[in-house]
Amino acid sequence: MRILYIDIDTLRADHLGCYGYLRNTSPNIDKIADQGVVFDQFFTSDAPCLPSRAAMMSGQFGIHNGAVNHGGEHADNWVQGESRSFHSDLSRHSLPAVLKQQGLYTCYIGGFGERHSLYSFYAGFREIHDTGKGGMESAEDVTPTTLTWLKANAKSDNWYLHINYWDPHTPYRAPKEFGNPFENDALPDFFSQDLIDRHQKTPGPHTIQDLAMYDNGTDPRYPRQPGEVKNMKEMKDLIDGYDCGIHYMDEHIGTILKTLEEEGVLEDTAIIVSADHGENFGELGLYAEHGTADVATCRIPFIVKWPGGQKGIRNKEFHYHIDVAPTYAELLGASPRPEWDGQSFARTVTKGESCGRDTIIMSQNCHVCQRSVRWENWLYMRTYHDGFHLFPQEMLFDLRTDPYEQDNIADKNPVLLREGAYRLMQWHDAMMQSQMYGRYYDPMWKIIREGGPFHARGHLKSYINRLEKTGRSDSVAELKKRHPKEFK
Repeated sequence: MRILYIDIDTLRADHLGCYGYLRNTSPNIDKIADQGVVFDQFFTSDAPCLPSRAAMMSGQFGIHNGAVNHGGEHADNWVQGESRSFHSDLSRHSLPAVLKQQGLYTCYIGGFGERHSLYSFYAGFREIHDTGKGGMESAEDVTPTTLTWLKANAKSDNWYLHINYWDPHTPYRAPKEFGNPFENDALPDFFSQDLIDRHQKTPGPHTIQDLAMYDNGTDPRYPRQPGEVKNMKEMKDLIDGYDCGIHYMDEHIGTILKTLEEEGVLEDTAIIVSADHGENFGELGLYAEHGTADVATCRIPFIVKWPGGQKGIRNKEFHYHIDVAPTYAELLGASPRPEWDGQSFARTVTKGESCGRDTIIMSQNCHVCQRSVRWENWLYMRTYHDGFHLFPQEMLFDLRTDPYEQDNIADKNPVLLREGAYRLMQWHDAMMQSQMYGRYYDPMWKIIREGGPFHARGHLKSYINRLEKTGRSDSVAELKKRHPKEFK
C-alpha cells in the first residue's frame, strides 16, 4: 500500500474548485477529487495549527490529549505520568505509529514540529525531512525534497508520505514572479464596500483595520499581505494574495502527480488532500486569521482517492479529522485503538455507505477560548475568553441563510440556544468521564487561569491605544470591564 497525505496549512475548503469556488485555484487538487471522495462537511475538532495536528495525530479531542494552546502548559500533550512504560502511549496509538505497525514505511517532509515545538507530532515517523524554515516555507522549499524522495522510493511497496505545504498561511507568500492569475477575476458576492464599512468599527486582533493581529503593519518581503482593508481594491488584494498561495501550491502538487505517473504508481497510490484549519475572511468580523471556533476556521477540505474506492462522489455528512486514524486502521485491516475518540468512515471511502455524525464540537484556545456546536443547519458558539473581540457569551447562526456568520440570532431563539448548550454539555460530560487517570480538569480552564489564550496575553494595554486612535474608542470601556487582570 502506498499513501500520500498532502497536508496544507490554512486551506479553506470553499476556495477550491472541487468545493464550488468561482476561481480556478486548484486544477490539480480537483483532478484528485474527480478520482475519489470529496467530504463536504469535514472539521478539525481543535483549532488552529498546533491543537489541530495534535488531535489528528493522536486521534483524540484536545481535551483528551491536552495540547490545545500555542503557549503555556497546554501547548504540549499531557504528561502521561505513572502509567508510562518504557515507551509512551503515542508509540502505540499515534497515526504514523499505527501505520508503521501495519508495515508501512513512514516519512514526513515539512516544518511543522519545529514551528510549534510539538515534537510529539513526529511520533511514529521513521524518516523526517525538516524543510528548515519553521512554517515560513513556500512550496519551492518543500517540493524538491518530495520529488527526490519519490524518485527514490515511489516504486517500493508499503509507504506513507506526509508532506506539509504552507503557502495559504499568512503572510501570503507566493513569489512575485508568479504574478496574479486572478487579476481580472471578481470576488465572491459576499464582499462589498458596505461590509468593509461595517467592519471598520469592529475591535479585536485580525479585524479589518488590524490584519497584522494588533496593528496594520506590513512587511516588504510579503507584498501580497496588506495591513488593513479600507476599500474593495484592498479587499481584492487580500483575497488575491490568499488565492495565489493556493494556486501556486497547487501547481507544485501537479509536479508531484506527474512524478508519481512517471514512476508508474499514480493509479495505485492513495492520495489524501486536507488541512489543519481554514481562514476567516469576514466571518465574525475577522480577516486573514484562524482565531475562532466557527465554521470558517474549523471546516477543512478532505479529499481521498483510494485504490479500489469510490470515485467522483461527494459526502455531505459530518466528520472530524480525528476520524482519520481509525479510518486508516480499518482500511488496512487493523483494529481501532481504545485511546481514539475518532470513528472510522472507511465504508464511505470503499462503498459509499453512511458513517457520519449528527453533531460536531469545535474548540479554540489559542486566540480565544470558545467551544461551538454544529448540527443540522445551526452553529451554536459559547465564548469563555473573547480574545478582545467582545463576543457575547452565546451566539447562534443559521448557516443555511447566513453562511458567513454575520447575523447572531441568539436573542430570537432561546429554544435553539438551549439545544446547543445541551449538546455541548453532553459532549463535555462524556469527555471528562473518559479522561485518563490523573487528568482531573479541562485544559481550557487551566489556560484561562494562566491568563487566557496565548495570542491574547499581555496585548490589551497597547491595543487600547490603537483602538482609540482608529475610531473604535467606544469598545474600550467594555474591554477594560471584561479583562481587568490585563491592567494589573
